[in-house]
Amino acid sequence: MSTPTDRRPNSEGTTVHDAITDYLRYKINADGSKTTMRSPLEAFADLQDTRGVECVGDLSDQDIRAYSEHLYDRVKIDGDLAASTASTYFAYVRAFLSWCVREQHLESNPANTNTAMDPLPEDDGKRKTQYWSAEDRDQLVNYATKRVDMALEGTIRTDSKAALRDRAIVVMLDGTGARGAELFADPKDEKRDGLRWSDVDFDERLIEVYGKSREYETAPFPASVHSVLERWYEFLEPPTDEWPVFPTGHYGSKEGVLIDALGAETVNAALEDRGSEGKTAVLDRLHREHEVPPPSISKEGVRRLMKRLTDEANIEPDGDYDYLTLHGARRALGRDLYASGLSEKAQEALRHNSIETTHEAYSDLSMKDVSDTIDDVRG
Repeated sequence: MSTPTDRRPNSEGTTVHDAITDYLRYKINADGSKTTMRSPLEAFADLQDTRGVECVGDLSDQDIRAYSEHLYDRVKIDGDLAASTASTYFAYVRAFLSWCVREQHLESNPANTNTAMDPLPEDDGKRKTQYWSAEDRDQLVNYATKRVDMALEGTIRTDSKAALRDRAIVVMLDGTGARGAELFADPKDEKRDGLRWSDVDFDERLIEVYGKSREYETAPFPASVHSVLERWYEFLEPPTDEWPVFPTGHYGSKEGVLIDALGAETVNAALEDRGSEGKTAVLDRLHREHEVPPPSISKEGVRRLMKRLTDEANIEPDGDYDYLTLHGARRALGRDLYASGLSEKAQEALRHNSIETTHEAYSDLSMKDVSDTIDDVRG
């Protein structure tokens, strides 16, 4: 019989993906729970890939903490996951890692630490949801447009570039059903670096996004998005197609990318010799002259933007949030299509794998339709 020490070198070579495959095979034989666990566990493995963790034996509590932070972002920033579901997904991972300990892939379970669990969102038993109402949506879009006009006239401190970008963000969220993680950068996931102009097809009115499935998917956008996005493109005049559609305005992020590409000496010399030119203007010029794309605005940056725009537009949303959330726009688009009897179009717009997922997402509308039908029948 081999001892744990004897088996350890071989176990260290087991990849996270292979271990999950073995675990799911075990689970289906044990209690038939393979289907519900597969997607969350594969997402966990994909996240570890982005962190450079290939083998189970290399997993630490910091790696599991990163997964908890990822779940926190989905609950608090993206709004596409309930806190209770985040807890369930974490429990799946913890159970998988306990199995890895029993199989001697790991010496101890890194999920059973305060470090790993601290970032998990608190589950109060309530699912927080929001749909952009038609009134709030119109008010937000109208304000974003008015803000562009005021910026171009010079009657507000916001510069024209930021105002045009922000309106494009609002309209893109409202009209495409895309997730925030598909449009904007996620510093914790190197594969999610924000939408690029090379991802936009104006002729076909399509964007290519890195989807929740961690595969590239196409999403349509309507004429209302096309006109706003095209105006933004013409104003921005991106030097290359790899330019982000929604560049960040964060000084430090732009400076860091330039230093990585050009070297600190070049960047510092340009800043020191700028004369009357502002520091931000110098960085923007360097980005363009050397065709070094700036970073995309982040999901968190857009969340802060949406809070500010909601407040400035004097919008008081219904629901569980005091601002119009990124995911609230996606829910609203699906709701409007679904409520109009276009359930399959809602599935296509939201890119759900199955119509059952769409039905489940809008089950409250289905129940209301049943109630209304009963009233009509019994008059």
